[in-house]
Amino acid sequence: MMDVIQWFAAPLQYEFMVKAIWVSALVGVVCSALSCYMTLKGWALMGDAVSHAVMPGVVIAYVLNIPFAVGAFIFGVGSVIAIGFIKAKTRVKEDTIIGVIFTGFFALGIVLVSKIRSSIDLTHILFGNVLGISDADIVQTMIISVITLVTLAILRKDLILFCFDSTHARSIGLNISFLYYTLLSLLSLTAVAGLQTVGIILVVAMLVTPGATAYLLSDRFDHLMGIAIATGVFSSVIGTYISYHLDASTGGCIVVLQTLLFLTAVVFAPKHGLLVRAKTVRIGEMAASAELDAGASKRDERH
Repeated sequence: MMDVIQWFAAPLQYEFMVKAIWVSALVGVVCSALSCYMTLKGWALMGDAVSHAVMPGVVIAYVLNIPFAVGAFIFGVGSVIAIGFIKAKTRVKEDTIIGVIFTGFFALGIVLVSKIRSSIDLTHILFGNVLGISDADIVQTMIISVITLVTLAILRKDLILFCFDSTHARSIGLNISFLYYTLLSLLSLTAVAGLQTVGIILVVAMLVTPGATAYLLSDRFDHLMGIAIATGVFSSVIGTYISYHLDASTGGCIVVLQTLLFLTAVVFAPKHGLLVRAKTVRIGEMAASAELDAGASKRDERH
């Protein structure tokens, strides 16, 4: 018991670890809440595109000495507009356009980092640096978190309907374009918050995995949201602890833990897990076999 207490207490001796734990938990809440809508909408690839497309915006924002969120927001929404324009004007499919746009923007960001003389550390942008997060970045993350959570709360019902059935949402008079760009704008902002903890490469996992895990465990949106946030916060906090004790990448530990929780849900989910499905199939096969045997017995009795 003392060993467990010591395991949790040891990192709390350092201020930078306390900050990292709280920021990771906050980002876990925001990313998990948004991931529920991303999962319902099937926007995993779009999340990947936006999270990578913000990189040149972050670099340019640094050069202009403006908040990272401004540059990331502009390039994130810009990438979505570019995807929509090319899709409307060409015969190329959306998934192909997304792949081209997000890799192009991401490559532009790498070029800018390599050419602009600054203190920008490419490793921190790609993989996060929550252990060295500054007070200014904490304030920025808090502002982004409040904006995202308040917007999701205000537009909750409209966004749920939009994600479930956008055609029905349009038929009852909802502004689909507004909801579309609102959700993508929140995605761009949240990518900046996630950038501080897990970096651009891994932030898509925080925007998809908690929602996907919860989707396997519940069919009701309220429960899905609660489960997603719980798994997101748990993996963010415990992942930060694990990274301290293993002296490993914080972002990597968080995402690996989220992935393990997802795989556990895949196997053991009470209604949609592999074990339950295998049991259902086995029962079905046994019932079908019993019916065949019964039919054969009746035929034998008639003869």
